[in-house]
Amino acid sequence: MKLTVFGASGGVGRHLLDQSLAKGHDVTAVVRDPAKLDGQPVRVVRAADMATAEVATLLPAVEGADAVLSALGPPNNAAAGVASRGTKAILAAMRAAGTRRLIVVSAAPVGTTPSPGRPHPPRHDPGDGPFLRYLVYPIVKAALRPQYLDLAVMEDAVRDSGFDWTVLRPVQLTDKPVTGAYRTAVGQNVPGGRYVSRADVAHAMLAVLDRPETVKQVIGMAN
Repeated sequence: MKLTVFGASGGVGRHLLDQSLAKGHDVTAVVRDPAKLDGQPVRVVRAADMATAEVATLLPAVEGADAVLSALGPPNNAAAGVASRGTKAILAAMRAAGTRRLIVVSAAPVGTTPSPGRPHPPRHDPGDGPFLRYLVYPIVKAALRPQYLDLAVMEDAVRDSGFDWTVLRPVQLTDKPVTGAYRTAVGQNVPGGRYVSRADVAHAMLAVLDRPETVKQVIGMAN
């Protein structure tokens, strides 16, 4: 397949790039610094900053693609906004190019994070046990509120796009190797899930590519 990967030099994105190439996909990568991908057999499109990227810059990257996969996400609170603004630019470029399949990475706490498109989300995710529901997530969401709001606004844009989208919401990410043995849950977080590797998130993004039952679905994932 012809794939376009955004955030290809980041934590999940680099695994996504490596795994895509290993499977024989034809990959176009969109990165801020092309030097980070030196030696990789990919077509590189340089975007100075996905938070301010122009549609005209992104259009060549998505034209002719069978699917777009985005690992965009704010690495810290100061960078919040890159996921929502960057994804809106991606959506506009996809619309201009006629590309429809989109897979993005979000985060487990986003399902209960209010946003303009979902001002009254469920107070608790049915997949979260008491430990996460009452202890971990209240602390994490308070500390990382700008990041989760950014991802929630991103999800709003994806959900309203009309494209064939899939949103993956992993739990806390680790740097462990790919296993392919993770669990998923449609429409909710994974019961008992605490961690999942970035490599397995990349694996899941590729796994849902040709699964029509995942279109217009939010999928929780964990180890």
